[in-house]
Amino acid sequence: MRLNVTALSLTAGLFWGAAILAVGSANLMWPSYGRAFLELAASIYPGYHPGPSIGPLITATLYGLVDGAIAGAVFGWLYNLLSRQVPGGAA
Repeated sequence: MRLNVTALSLTAGLFWGAAILAVGSANLMWPSYGRAFLELAASIYPGYHPGPSIGPLITATLYGLVDGAIAGAVFGWLYNLLSRQVPGGAA
């Protein structure tokens, strides 16, 4: 079985971007919610600092979309590559 790299890339990007948006939105309503997760995202994405405004949240969401899409593409490509190398893998 081969993975559709484009579909996996889009799915992973949307999923990761939505996760950051959901946690960030909840953090705007309840400031202590997801703080450790958002601090982790801030340590990875340059220019993002969690705060009480929507601008940085949009920045982190866009970073998440791109980051997730790249990770999904790499995962799909690597899976397809290795599945051809292993006996009994995809043809």
